[in-house]
Amino acid sequence: MNLANKITLFRVLLVPIFMIVLYLDIDNSNIYAAIIFIIASLTDTLDGYIARSRNLVTTFGKFIDPLADKVLVSAALIALVEMGKVPAWIVIIIIAREFTITGFRIIAASEGITIAASPWGKIKTITQLLAIILILLDNFPFTYFNFKMDIIVLYISLFFTVFSGYDYIYRNKDALNLNDK
Repeated sequence: MNLANKITLFRVLLVPIFMIVLYLDIDNSNIYAAIIFIIASLTDTLDGYIARSRNLVTTFGKFIDPLADKVLVSAALIALVEMGKVPAWIVIIIIAREFTITGFRIIAASEGITIAASPWGKIKTITQLLAIILILLDNFPFTYFNFKMDIIVLYISLFFTVFSGYDYIYRNKDALNLNDK
């Protein structure tokens, strides 16, 4: 197993640690959980950089990397719903988009079509991660200015979630053979 894949697996292993720390009944558990979440989020950039720069891209990596991202983001969002910090309907849309695009990729792959990630998908991921971090940190440092940046970024991430999903399917609709009768 190469270094990039080990880093990705490390991200997967951080998910249960993040969840345990988030639910610990100690002062500032949300801050500790946010730190773990940030580390896990940064491993996504690191493993991708290492895989590409060292020509370590593998089939396993292509499978586990997006799965690790989805598990991390979904776990955090579901926990934040349970804690009453994020509306469930937003999380349902985000997770539904991920299932839809994953299914779409599976269909395309079965037809021998590889679909590259789009810049909109990267913006979606960045805004989702930022929203989760801000919410975990109780909107720090924006609470000092009485400015709900966490909610604003959450809605921006929702917009990019929907838009990137639409763009992804629209640009690659031929992979679904939508014109077949």
